[in-house]
Amino acid sequence: MAQDTAAATPWLSIVGIGEDGALGLSPAAAALIRAAEKVFGGARHLALAGDLVTGTATPWPSPFSDGITAVLAARGQKVCVLASGDPFLHGVGATLARHVPADEMRVIPAPSAFSLAAARLGWPLAQTEQVSLHGREIGRIRPFLQPGARVLALTSDGAGPGQLAGLLSALGFGATRLTVLEALGGPQERVRVVEAAGFDLDDVGPLNVVALEVAAAPDAPVLPLTCGLPDDMFAHDGQLTKREIRAMTLSALAPRQGERLWDVGAGAGSVAIEWLLTHPSLSAIAIESNPTRAERINQNAQALGVPHLEVVVGTAPDAFAGLARPDVVFIGG
Repeated sequence: MAQDTAAATPWLSIVGIGEDGALGLSPAAAALIRAAEKVFGGARHLALAGDLVTGTATPWPSPFSDGITAVLAARGQKVCVLASGDPFLHGVGATLARHVPADEMRVIPAPSAFSLAAARLGWPLAQTEQVSLHGREIGRIRPFLQPGARVLALTSDGAGPGQLAGLLSALGFGATRLTVLEALGGPQERVRVVEAAGFDLDDVGPLNVVALEVAAAPDAPVLPLTCGLPDDMFAHDGQLTKREIRAMTLSALAPRQGERLWDVGAGAGSVAIEWLLTHPSLSAIAIESNPTRAERINQNAQALGVPHLEVVVGTAPDAFAGLARPDVVFIGG
């Protein structure tokens, strides 16, 4: 039988704010900012909130973790954290929720960059791939490059769209149509269209989303959606778990959400790479004693869209010391 418990009084508010600033906020969101004794946010967010901030304004420090510590230290006071758009979509809300119970927070999101982009383009979000490349390697776009796919990619800065176009062209996806959407929702909003191979925009603003309508050349190396990538997709010196064996191996390993793999004696890294391609929540550590092969694993991971693969040079079992505990172990040879 369920028991009623006394609800905690929210001390922390998290308010999403867009490029339209205070004008785009609901009365409830504006009231939370006004009532806060302490307001945390990026310098841009604090400027957007303007005169609504009556308490102590604190820009996020570097490292960012120090700012989270400061927020938690203010528990018991009225604290407001400003965030871009939806705080729980690749935002600070997810970080704070690891430390603050939900009943101690009040969250008012604004439309995310993805929602605004989809609205401008008329793209149903449920049928559109969404990936954040903000602060991440641009190569993470690789698994999403399927002919005919629609993809929304959040980049890190003004250089991001050009870097993305260069990668697409190099991989054989140069005919992909790119729509670069900048400063969505604000007075500086701008939307421009260009083909990846002919990308010539040199003045892209730092806040942007790139919409991709993926088009592949006949010989483009499109990643299959099932396990068992062709062997020639991996650089190797002969030390490679072959395609058919690899497909059966991944089936036997049976990855489940959030699991971590140790690929011991990783060779070309093919098993760990395909493990990571299965689901974005998975992690993997490739352990290889040969430094040349270890570097090749890194190259393969970059080329196949999983640059976050952790590669450790060392011999088992000594190399296991200090590594995050695995859920699954594959021993090659």
